[in-house]
Amino acid sequence: MTTLICDCNQTMPLQTQKLGQALGESLTLHSTLCRREAGAFQKAIQSGQEVVVACTQEKKLFSELASQTEGATSPIKFVNIREAGGWSSDAQNASPKLAALLAAAHLPEPDPVPVVPFKTEGRLLIIGPLDQAEKAAAMVADVLQVVIFSQGAGEAGGSQERQYPVIAGELKSLSGWLGAFDVSWSDNNPINLDLCTRCNACVEACPENAIGLDYQIDMSVCNDSRACVKVCQSAGAIDFNRVPTEASEKFDLILDLRPAGSNGPQFLQHAPPQGYFKWNGQDLATLIKLRDMVGEFEKPKFFVYKQKLCAHSRNETVGCNACVDICSAEAISSDKSRQQIKVNPNLCVGCGACTTVCPTGALTYAYPKAQEQGSKIKTLLSTYHAAGGKDAVLMLHSQEAGLKVVEELGRAAQLKLAKGTPANVIPMSLWHTASLGLEVWLTAVAYGAHQVLVLCTHEEAPQYLEGLEAQMAVAQSLLAGLGYEGIHFQIMRAKNGIDLDASLQANSAAKAQAKWKNQVPAVYAKYAVAPEKRSTLELALDHLSEHAPSALQASNSAIALPVASPLGALKVNADKCTLCLSCVSACPASALQDNPDLPQLRFIEKNCVQCGLCATTCPEDAIELVPRFLRTPERKQAQVLNQSQPYGCVKCGKPFGTLKAIEAMLGKLAGHSMFQGAALERLKMCGDCRVIDIYSNSDEAKIANIPPKS
Repeated sequence: MTTLICDCNQTMPLQTQKLGQALGESLTLHSTLCRREAGAFQKAIQSGQEVVVACTQEKKLFSELASQTEGATSPIKFVNIREAGGWSSDAQNASPKLAALLAAAHLPEPDPVPVVPFKTEGRLLIIGPLDQAEKAAAMVADVLQVVIFSQGAGEAGGSQERQYPVIAGELKSLSGWLGAFDVSWSDNNPINLDLCTRCNACVEACPENAIGLDYQIDMSVCNDSRACVKVCQSAGAIDFNRVPTEASEKFDLILDLRPAGSNGPQFLQHAPPQGYFKWNGQDLATLIKLRDMVGEFEKPKFFVYKQKLCAHSRNETVGCNACVDICSAEAISSDKSRQQIKVNPNLCVGCGACTTVCPTGALTYAYPKAQEQGSKIKTLLSTYHAAGGKDAVLMLHSQEAGLKVVEELGRAAQLKLAKGTPANVIPMSLWHTASLGLEVWLTAVAYGAHQVLVLCTHEEAPQYLEGLEAQMAVAQSLLAGLGYEGIHFQIMRAKNGIDLDASLQANSAAKAQAKWKNQVPAVYAKYAVAPEKRSTLELALDHLSEHAPSALQASNSAIALPVASPLGALKVNADKCTLCLSCVSACPASALQDNPDLPQLRFIEKNCVQCGLCATTCPEDAIELVPRFLRTPERKQAQVLNQSQPYGCVKCGKPFGTLKAIEAMLGKLAGHSMFQGAALERLKMCGDCRVIDIYSNSDEAKIANIPPKS
């Protein structure tokens, strides 16, 4: 591999020898790699070896130069070390961090995943006041096929020239996604727009001013004077007796000019479907995006769903609903009849929040995979430590808005308007900040990260922040219970670089003042992040427990955790429980088990995901969730939660139920008219003896439709 570094016209104090030692290669320091020293880049890409260029600002220039260089066969990657740490008041100490970023850039690209295709021919529906809709249409109609759904004339009224098809009426439904939007409406306007000549005679004649220049009649104002009908006799466009017709049509794109909360269906979720745009009439960037939305597109299928692990429902009873509740794109819905959830890949925006809050790992993030993210974190931290870095802080940010804030901070530091990213804070870009959860955060601590910061901007939906905070509370409680000091997980909210600078500096000052000790295990973990979420979580817990600062004490053998915990035990009320074992069949994680030899309810705490299906299924309301982490070996062993004496058949003595269950049934049915005398006595018999006893009574056998013995 070849790494090309540049101090950007000597604005960064790069320590070439230290960086080279950390990467295991000889480095040459450049100052104008994108200009006078571009020949070094061209020579490197002719070697055939992978080339990492430590500059993202001139990525386009380098890519163009590579295409023009004869014999250039090397794959090229780019990494930003300038704004990430080279431009900082702490840059002199940033070599371990910069080495970590360079090492991570050499990792393989994520494995390809299935894609979700979209196809659009550019058929655009603009919904809103006619004057605003025509203004927008004029800026995109040269590349898009525009249809306007009029929502009033607007202040200026519509154009007299019929430039675009206009439909109107009551909008009934709006659904779909890029290339496949379904729109339905009721055409309840007495004016037939296809016959209307826009002569404006009806507008002038209406005494109530109920007709606007969009040629819609406001029926709440109209008092049936019908003056408009008289002046429109030649065209015959107005008919108050016309029966409203239902209509529907498909569109590839939607441009919605209505404010949020206005009448009629619209996409109000935080992450609307691709192809649906809101426009305030000012931001031209929206229209520029629209103009490019013609052709065939694809996006990764971001998730993998394993139904057999899903704790959503059993027997149409809902337990875990975390993914449905947190999805900001409304891409996840419940399918109780099939005991699963449904994820619409066309609506999924790849935030990964569902995979973060999923307690079982039924939903996993596919692009990149968990093991690929784990490999990157491990490389960042191991390289940082090997290069002499101390008190590592991993800062996760999104690759769009979050990256923009990080870069703003770097530029502000270069202009002496901010201090910049501290030398021990390692930025790591994600598709979305909600895509990683506590099993990976805990793994980062096991790898030696003193803190994991999650940078949140305007991109995050409110429910994402709630979900992240809940997960952080669980992870923090675990570490605190194990004796690790300090605040390990924190959300950083920042709208710009200056906001981020203030938060980072405050965090550094708080750490220095607190003088926390034992923030990380004495021995850093070497395990790899597993494809299965629960496996990674167990690896992290085992390592953090084994190397915990505090000795194992009976008083802290069970660490209490917040309600959002995917770890915990069950408390069974033995007085209520009849050992019907309906909870065993409902448990999706095999945490609850029966005993084929004895009437017992057994429990393996390690398997429990705290989904609550057992509690909601229990007919006696005898089960209570207990969020906790048990540090003793019993956590992985089967424990008896309840047991009872078997009830033997009064005829043959064979056990066929539990003493408590049969007695409860007898008590409930003793006063029932159908269960008196012999009928009540038969409830104390096993199935075989019960049939034999009915045979012995011919009258009852007839009633039960049992054929006579041959």
